[in-house]
Amino acid sequence: MAGTGDRIVIVGGGIAGLATALHLAPMPVTLIAGGGLGGECSTRLAQGGVAAAMGPDDSAALHAADTLEAAAGLGDAAVAERVTRAAPIAIDWLIRLGVQFDRDAAGAALVLGLEAAHGRRRILHAGGDRTGQRILDTLVDAVRAAPSISVLENVWADSLALGTSGEVVGVHLRQAEVAFHTGSVFYPARAVVLSTGGIGGLYGATTNPLGSTGSGLLLAARAGAVLRDLEFVQFHPTAISVGRDPMPLATEALRGEGACLINGAGEPVMADVPGADLAPRDIVAATLFARIARGEDVFLELPEDLARGLAHRFPGVAALCAANGVDLARRRIPVRPAAHYHMGGVRVAGNGRTSVAGLWACGEVASTGLHGANRLASNSLVEALVYARWIAEDLQSAAAGSKPPKVVPPSHRGGATGHAAPWLRALMDRCVGVARDDAGLREAVCDLASAAFGRDGDDHTLTALLIAVSALNRRESRGAHRRHPQTSAEGRSSEWTLAEVRAQVLELTSGEPALQEAS
Repeated sequence: MAGTGDRIVIVGGGIAGLATALHLAPMPVTLIAGGGLGGECSTRLAQGGVAAAMGPDDSAALHAADTLEAAAGLGDAAVAERVTRAAPIAIDWLIRLGVQFDRDAAGAALVLGLEAAHGRRRILHAGGDRTGQRILDTLVDAVRAAPSISVLENVWADSLALGTSGEVVGVHLRQAEVAFHTGSVFYPARAVVLSTGGIGGLYGATTNPLGSTGSGLLLAARAGAVLRDLEFVQFHPTAISVGRDPMPLATEALRGEGACLINGAGEPVMADVPGADLAPRDIVAATLFARIARGEDVFLELPEDLARGLAHRFPGVAALCAANGVDLARRRIPVRPAAHYHMGGVRVAGNGRTSVAGLWACGEVASTGLHGANRLASNSLVEALVYARWIAEDLQSAAAGSKPPKVVPPSHRGGATGHAAPWLRALMDRCVGVARDDAGLREAVCDLASAAFGRDGDDHTLTALLIAVSALNRRESRGAHRRHPQTSAEGRSSEWTLAEVRAQVLELTSGEPALQEAS
């Protein structure tokens, strides 16, 4: 591999990375994909759609208000206002690229769906519940056709390359099958953009690709970046419970079209909850989890007309049910909560810049302030799209360096690619899942610390440790973080660096010798 320092390097091949690369044209860009371009990423699995105020009864202000209400007191009002204003512009850009969103029978008006906690119909779909796949395929085609974009597939970013002042000056890359620090190559860059997705693969029950283990989060952390709100992991309430790993998803849009959550006796489980089946995701997930913990089964019951037309209106869900033995004639889909989206991430400013010079972040790996403690349904794709444009505009206006940087050799050893270990995923489900308490979180921190900082530590355990430490320190219940007993109402974001996490872990574990080895 060879690189030139005037290029932008984008790490990650989902919607955030692809859109950023396209907006940067004609600047030279190298896009790094750990697998095939657009392969194992959450975008392809996105069923719900893209949220944008496009209807005559809607506005960006109403969209922003719903976003902040769902965010449970931690959403940034200025960010919500800016993103929701930009959302229709992002939709128009996708349409110009060739994304064919669903329209009415006349082929004129966009069909707008309803999802939980939205006060208006503002969810755009493409191919029913295949929105993510349709958008991803369009962006992949555009990237492959763009002369300014080079793609390196089946290549991993081993670590971010730092200059003598701590700035990011490139990446250390290696082929996917090569061990860490064996054959890795320095690839210089004018700037690096992380677009590596989320952390759902750290959990045993997840709707995410199993390779979504927070690799970009840890790349940034090791470079000294500030991380924010890592404790907020959204659990989608209606993962289809059929023993698959990862779990297939029954989109929230089904409840927007009249589906109802029931127990085995056919009784509605959300009837006494404000918002009922369309309450915010954190509330629905917590309600279902409590029922399941008591030994109840939970189902998503489809109205007769929806069940009959499912193959046409929601072909993805219909295919998943057919492939997994779910008899739609009974109109019941077995469901349970599963790790789905990470609201926390690398702290970024309004232009996508992290706290480390030379490093930007976009998409699920970033914490923009939009989602707060609980993401409003279908806001993630639009967030990635609008920040991709803002990052590109910022990079296009930034001056390039005048001389080659001096590079500091990477300091960490260990690391892991692929999937997290079964024991780790089970631990995260049990101790850092939907319902959390002090004893479980302390157990998670101690077990993860021993593995992460020990001789055989790997990146998966260290990333999980960052989340567990952040969760242990938030002693309130807020949004997706359900902490019992609740001991205080903090109402503010949490911020950490890797050094601060390690210092607290050593304090909690009384500086045990096994933890003295640097991460």
